[in-house]
Amino acid sequence: MSIPTTSLQKRRANLANPQAQIDLLESIDLQNLQNLQEQGNFELTLNSHGWQELTPSKLEIFQINLGKLCNMTCNHCHVDAGPDRKENMDRETIDACLRALDQTEAHTVDITGGAPELNPHFRYLVEQCVIRGKHVIDRCNLTVLLLPKMVDLPQWFADRGVEVVCSLPHYHQVNTDKQRGDGTFTQSIEALHRLNAVGYGQGDPQRQLTLVSNPTDATLSCNQAARLEQIWKQGLLEEHNIQFDRLIAINNMPIARHLEWLEQSGNLQGYMELLVNSFNPDTISGLMCRNTISVAWDGRLYDCDFNQMLELQLASPSNTQAPHIRDFNPTLLAQRQIITGRHCFGCTAGKGSSCSGAIA
Repeated sequence: MSIPTTSLQKRRANLANPQAQIDLLESIDLQNLQNLQEQGNFELTLNSHGWQELTPSKLEIFQINLGKLCNMTCNHCHVDAGPDRKENMDRETIDACLRALDQTEAHTVDITGGAPELNPHFRYLVEQCVIRGKHVIDRCNLTVLLLPKMVDLPQWFADRGVEVVCSLPHYHQVNTDKQRGDGTFTQSIEALHRLNAVGYGQGDPQRQLTLVSNPTDATLSCNQAARLEQIWKQGLLEEHNIQFDRLIAINNMPIARHLEWLEQSGNLQGYMELLVNSFNPDTISGLMCRNTISVAWDGRLYDCDFNQMLELQLASPSNTQAPHIRDFNPTLLAQRQIITGRHCFGCTAGKGSSCSGAIA
């Protein structure tokens, strides 16, 4: 299948509606399950492994999605981001995020998008988080660093100790371009050279360069992370003189454009059965929804980035309207029950998968 040129929303596709995505996932007749009793029900699966409720642990990571605007339209994007998406967090909401952050002991601010760098207030947010002594992560698609207004970003990041977490599906051109579009690999290599030139990827904890790999088909991310990292490091160094610090492998979530690809390619049922059959109870305690809060571009709060895209808003223990960052209350949030669904099998399959890679 070809790379889409516009978002689901722009194409007015049925799966642009988050509820339609949820309904599709729930409608799949999972026939080849190892545990027929659970029938692909995530909550029942948790119960069967001793988790009657999925509740938060200590809040460590404050994840902020600055918007859905992106310079790319990737095949696997669970955000349905692209150049035609204009949603961007405004300054008022960013300031509300900072006030909320000050009420927590979170040590990391994870900034994502879209391409978060395209938000006009991106640098302000990073600066404010650095001033507060937080570890800042920028989730970067690499190609954005080649845009004329972004060419100074590698040095700007380095001066502030920002960890750059970059999407690179594979260290070979054909596999990366297959998922992200022709020419993407070449641009990504150029961006990585620019990051290396300012000290990234060479063991300095203040200039940490992390690569993120997603499968290019309906398979799980590799369970042999250490071996995979070694192969990537050798391949990128020998073929392109690129260095990086670590590799994390993430399962593609059956959401948005990847869900569309799974359905159209005939892989949806098989992939969901793979996720369910690969459920690993050792991943539950480390799920990112337990130590992370996810803030959407409009300020609404979610348990994780994936729930955000499905508009499964964070539960409010006070039974009031869905929480918003301007009404941030860490005490109430700590008492909530985490919202789950069939898509959650994507985070518990194999070695597990979160924004930081494997869990178990």
